[in-house]
Amino acid sequence: MPTSNGPSVLRQIPIGVWILGFVSLLMDVSSEMIHSVLPMFLVGALGASAFTVGLIEGAGESIALIVKIFSGTLSDYLGKRKGLAVLGYALGALSKPLFAIAPTAGFVLAARLMDRVGKGIRGAPRDALVADIAPPNLRGASFGLRQSLDTVGAFLGPLLTVGLILLWGSNFRAVFWVAVIPGLASAALLTFGLREPAHRGTEKRSNPLRRENLLRLGPSYRWVVGVGAVFTLARFSEAFLVLRAQQSGVPVAWVPLVMVAMNLVYALTAYPFGKLADRMSHRKLLALGLTVLIAADLVLASEAHWGVLIAGVALWGMHMGITQGLLATMVAETAPADLRGTAYGFFNLMSGIAMLVSSVVAGLLWDRLGPSATFYAGAIFSAMALISLARKP
Repeated sequence: MPTSNGPSVLRQIPIGVWILGFVSLLMDVSSEMIHSVLPMFLVGALGASAFTVGLIEGAGESIALIVKIFSGTLSDYLGKRKGLAVLGYALGALSKPLFAIAPTAGFVLAARLMDRVGKGIRGAPRDALVADIAPPNLRGASFGLRQSLDTVGAFLGPLLTVGLILLWGSNFRAVFWVAVIPGLASAALLTFGLREPAHRGTEKRSNPLRRENLLRLGPSYRWVVGVGAVFTLARFSEAFLVLRAQQSGVPVAWVPLVMVAMNLVYALTAYPFGKLADRMSHRKLLALGLTVLIAADLVLASEAHWGVLIAGVALWGMHMGITQGLLATMVAETAPADLRGTAYGFFNLMSGIAMLVSSVVAGLLWDRLGPSATFYAGAIFSAMALISLARKP
């Protein structure tokens, strides 16, 4: 059993988990350099509406989550994960130049879809790799560590963007070109740095989508899928945090700091809460995450003052740190080892549908009733999810 000492636990986490974490870090630097200013680029430079931003974000995120079902199932069928993960990271890296040359919002949508298809291809095999590599008694800590490193990249990317905008002015396209570099480095590190566990693929594989295999994903797993979908319905795209920051009157160069703040809190909380998930009730942690999300929505709905905004964004990041690694751990614990890729795929399929719905609704509310209505709606969905969680026997 791991000791309660943090560094001791970290030393017990296999090197493969660390490599997957740094691969995620590099790709998130690349992606968040773009995503932290993409809403402003769409609205300011290309004349898009908040509804269009919501549609692009919802479509992009949902297609990533939906594609995971096919890549996850394929990784189970082949008994191999790494090749699909490499393909996904490479596709994500190669999509970055398309943002730099985009002349219209439609072109941005195509680039975003390509980027997110890459995310979808790599997501389920990567998560299944973490579950394959990590010892069962360190699974929560391992997912928390990978999520923390991923999120370090997610705040370094916007921070780098702030520096480049201060250096070059509001030259978003130049920022997009720089983002290509860490994306390519991410794919290279995974290709040459990780050796897949040798025991996979030694036995005859059957189609994971056959009825008898799907029936092995039992009630506990299906409950986790439902919870994940409700969480996603309550948590729309972070693009609306960027728009909220811009609305507060902050200079354009400093707006990406909203994502820095969110992801800094996310990174600092993901590993401690992941380690905590190895020792306490998952349902209690989920309830805590929903409570924090309700608080974040109410703060963000109240006013657009910069100080209030940062408080709401920090709460948003804390809720992510509590819940995201936890949900990944719960999928691993409720699915058979040989169906983990498929299990992550179905989990993300339902979350993808919820993400599309929530982001489109958020954009419509923003355009028609104002930003506060968007965040109040998120708080209502979160409260409904919290009530459902409390009523589970």
